[in-house]
Amino acid sequence: METELVTLATAGATTLVQQMATEGWAVVRRRVAALLARRRDAGDEASVERELDAARDDVLSAREDGDEAVPQGVAAVWGARLRRLLAEDPAAADELRALLDEVAPRRDQGTVRDIHNTINNHSEMHGVVIQAGFVSGPVQSGGPHPG
Repeated sequence: METELVTLATAGATTLVQQMATEGWAVVRRRVAALLARRRDAGDEASVERELDAARDDVLSAREDGDEAVPQGVAAVWGARLRRLLAEDPAAADELRALLDEVAPRRDQGTVRDIHNTINNHSEMHGVVIQAGFVSGPVQSGGPHPG
């Protein structure tokens, strides 16, 4: 399977799990169920919706308990299902992209610029240097903290 389709399926599954805790869940559930029901062995939309709702219950319960392994596992399962769909029906990629464009968090669509940083005196450096165009979530250093 093309790398692009694997990446798309992974993004779809990640977004699906993220949307499970939002007000827009019903719309996302319905659209993903319709998409997945196109597979030969997926069953009808209603049965896929029930599976999605069960996965959502697991994710929400796990997050209340502080368990992030369950959401990651749920994303892996649905990512595999999306990969199988895209392998069987590459035309489904356009529909999945359209859904992701609608519900995925918008990233800055500004101008891309080259940025160069130079660290001249390593002996004065007491922390981590990070250069990134977009950071989502906390950044943690594994090294010792200056003190």
